[in-house]
Amino acid sequence: MIELRQLTKRYGDTLAVDELSFRVEPGHVTGFLGPNGAGKSTSMRLVLGLDAPTSGQALVNGGRYADLRRPLHEVGALLDAGAVHPGRSAYNHLMCLALSNDIGARRVAQVLELVGLSGVARKKAGGFSLGMKQRLGIAAALLGDPGVLMFDEPVNGLDPDGVRWIRGLMRGLAEEGRTVLLSSHLMSEMALTADRIVIVGRGRLVADATVAELTAGYPSLEEAYMALTASSVEYGAAR
Repeated sequence: MIELRQLTKRYGDTLAVDELSFRVEPGHVTGFLGPNGAGKSTSMRLVLGLDAPTSGQALVNGGRYADLRRPLHEVGALLDAGAVHPGRSAYNHLMCLALSNDIGARRVAQVLELVGLSGVARKKAGGFSLGMKQRLGIAAALLGDPGVLMFDEPVNGLDPDGVRWIRGLMRGLAEEGRTVLLSSHLMSEMALTADRIVIVGRGRLVADATVAELTAGYPSLEEAYMALTASSVEYGAAR
């Protein structure tokens, strides 16, 4: 489970996350939506201990990510598909991560097969397309077989078959009882993939509900999202 408790993050005079609270429960895909600059990526970085909160808490299974002894076994994340050394092969990239968390070479081979990169495992990541880098990032997130998973725009650079594969993967992980937080700007795909939706605007919680609840009064998830985020912009302008 992922839990944010009154989470706040300031960068100088900029308030990126503003007393944000919500929970991501296991067993379903939770979509994480909001306009650019709404605080989504910052919130995910705070959960992973990549930034320190100004106040409040970001917890994984009741504790801080920084306190996990072997974090890859509990939390997997893809925040930036480009965060890989261009001169390192896909296999060696994953092996470096694996060795840091006592994960064997067999598991590296398994995740490469799972994401469809076995055939290019020994090729340098610098020559990969964006879609291939996304698959490598997903392999890294799955490396420790964690119960909590976070993905920031994982379908970027993927063709339609790849997008459908991501959809099936996310839903399959949730059906196994894992906690899955998925950020994306593709509303049509989010409507097909997510069970619950968390919407943020200007760093604050705008909505936390099932897809069915959000779309009850609107023709589509996109229409609901546009209406709710428009009201959050008005709220921010009035503060």
